[in-house]
Amino acid sequence: MPEPNDINPPNEDTARPEDTEHAHGEPLRPDWVSPPGETIEELLEERRWTQAELAERTGLTRKHINDLLRGRAHISADTAARLDKVLGGTPSFWLEREAQYRAVLGRRQELDAFERQAEWLAELPLKWMIQQGWTDACASAGEQVAACLRFFGVASIAAWRQRYEAPSAAYRAAEKLERRPGAVAAWLRQIECEADRLDCAPYDKQRFRDALPALRTLTAEPDPGVFVPAMQRLCAAAGVAAVIVPAPPGCPVHGATRWIGPDRAILALTLRYKSNDQLWFSLFHEAAHILKHSKKLLVLEGSEALDPELEREADRFASDFLIPPAEAARLRGLRSAAEVEQAARRIGIAPGIVVGRMQKEGWLPWKNLNGLKVSYEWTLAEDGDG
Repeated sequence: MPEPNDINPPNEDTARPEDTEHAHGEPLRPDWVSPPGETIEELLEERRWTQAELAERTGLTRKHINDLLRGRAHISADTAARLDKVLGGTPSFWLEREAQYRAVLGRRQELDAFERQAEWLAELPLKWMIQQGWTDACASAGEQVAACLRFFGVASIAAWRQRYEAPSAAYRAAEKLERRPGAVAAWLRQIECEADRLDCAPYDKQRFRDALPALRTLTAEPDPGVFVPAMQRLCAAAGVAAVIVPAPPGCPVHGATRWIGPDRAILALTLRYKSNDQLWFSLFHEAAHILKHSKKLLVLEGSEALDPELEREADRFASDFLIPPAEAARLRGLRSAAEVEQAARRIGIAPGIVVGRMQKEGWLPWKNLNGLKVSYEWTLAEDGDG
């Protein structure tokens, strides 16, 4: 018979074998632990004590002892001290035993509640999120709801609707594109997660403006493995977290800016447009929103809800910064690849950006000289079509 003080502290990871392994041998988080009353009953049996005798020794009522054994009564600090003196095990042992049991009960009740709200999962691009590694695949609907809430960093679906659904619902895509608020919300959250991984200085407007010429020189670099880290370093030094995150199906966004507090901005791009002229124009367009427009503004590019004047201002900024007006005027009449490449060297940008600008202005047919554009080979997952 073990001595009272030989009682081992409880271990939350100690559960029934069937609760600790997945069918494929993968460990699972245990959702079972015996109530403290079982330990008390075992010790009573070893001592051949009745509940009445335990009540007498502890000074607790028989009803309270019975409630302890059945898990209906909580072990308080006072009760733990009494059990320590009568049964051993230390007060901290009994309090920890109680805390773990109640935590498991609470988790099971929470999962039961989540199970009843599982229809929320249909609002999310869940399969895509799992494929991208944004969240885990779970065995039950309740666990899946909990995992998705953990991804969004909220405690309830009501909190999710307040934090993420409301902003994404205000976003309206063009009629030809499918838009699902849950997909937009998932992308917004992932850009936050990616931005959190970047070490950024406090936002400095002048420093960000001063970084733009260096960003412009990166347009000539064809390898994303080289220019993406350099772009992120330049932006982070000025307090801007620049991230490139693929958009799920139902999220027809190609860029966004949002502020996380007064001293940190997020500049996000998707992989929807893979050619260099489109990507770099999008980057400088978003930079204009950060430099020129309100910190309260959430910009989701592709939205019909955006202020047209703000969009035109951002477009002008991106166009003029990439190719200054005086240089743009000299592009009229260029026709050969050699002429475009020479102009690009003079301006200091990639030839594909010159081609894109000429096509946009109507100075060059859309089908001409597209071979000068660079189509990036991304190591990230492919972008979902909205």
